[in-house]
Amino acid sequence: MEARGRGGARFSLVAATKPHKRVNGSSNGSSGQTVLEERFGRFQDRLSPSRRKLLRTILENPEDAYFLSSREMATRYEVDAATIVRTIQVLGYQKFAEFVSDLRSHFVTRITPYTVLKAASKEKKTVTDRIRHGWELDMRNLQALQTGIDPERIKALSQKVKNSQRILIIGIDLAAALSWYLSYGLMTLGFAAEAPIGSTGNVQRRIRTLTSRDLLIAISFGQCLRDTVEAAQRAKKQGVPTCGITDSESTPIARVCDESFIVSVTSSSFGGSYVAPTALIEGILVACAQTQTSRSLQLLRRSEEEDRADHRWFDALLDGKELRGTK
Repeated sequence: MEARGRGGARFSLVAATKPHKRVNGSSNGSSGQTVLEERFGRFQDRLSPSRRKLLRTILENPEDAYFLSSREMATRYEVDAATIVRTIQVLGYQKFAEFVSDLRSHFVTRITPYTVLKAASKEKKTVTDRIRHGWELDMRNLQALQTGIDPERIKALSQKVKNSQRILIIGIDLAAALSWYLSYGLMTLGFAAEAPIGSTGNVQRRIRTLTSRDLLIAISFGQCLRDTVEAAQRAKKQGVPTCGITDSESTPIARVCDESFIVSVTSSSFGGSYVAPTALIEGILVACAQTQTSRSLQLLRRSEEEDRADHRWFDALLDGKELRGTK
């Protein structure tokens, strides 16, 4: 599955998408490890065998602990709260909140549909409650988008789209719905946009033809699909400007692309929520339309005239047909 949902009502992904500054001053490592994994590797020799085992268990099963308080975590692993605090202090964390923020980011990059459903199943709720909770998470995701992304950045991206000869949008599996929606909207506005589907070879052949005057937009979440990440890497090596749409600053897409838009796909469903990414894409299309209003109106007017001439829309009177169930 491409989408990586988030389970647990007690956790908002906003915290996870903005990891705090690391000890060495960098928020993202180039080794492919999460911040928490790097800290553990750096300081594990200073830990006793029992505390090393404790941290390794937490790292291997983040879905069991990312939403817990220090006291709850101590109870979960049958140690006292002071042991939890002293253990994370060895890793350089001054506050438990800093540790749990990196644990959440670690969970985001290690999440799978199984871990999402497993985390959600820990909460005792009815199916109706879970549906309503899913809507609540969708609203939070939209609020995080509204407060977390400056519209000026979207406006700047629309200028890049306008100045690009071609726009290639890579989204695979469930994210293919997002890439197709964005490419269709851009094509409607007159841009040479494409969302290739099919095999890895099909995607890579498209990328080989890109130049520095084009633009690649990569869409992937959580661990990120290999084909999407490699597509962004290849494009960047060719000097093609790259932009990512993902759900954390620590995902492979965010680390590879020149710039990224971070949107939450937090969900109690195993499939994740595309409400916020869709809203972001809608914002991109609005910006692209409004930065060249005259051209957009001209293209849309021509499209409207062609739709009328081709009888694209259903017309009961014109077609001489009566809808079933109507009089």
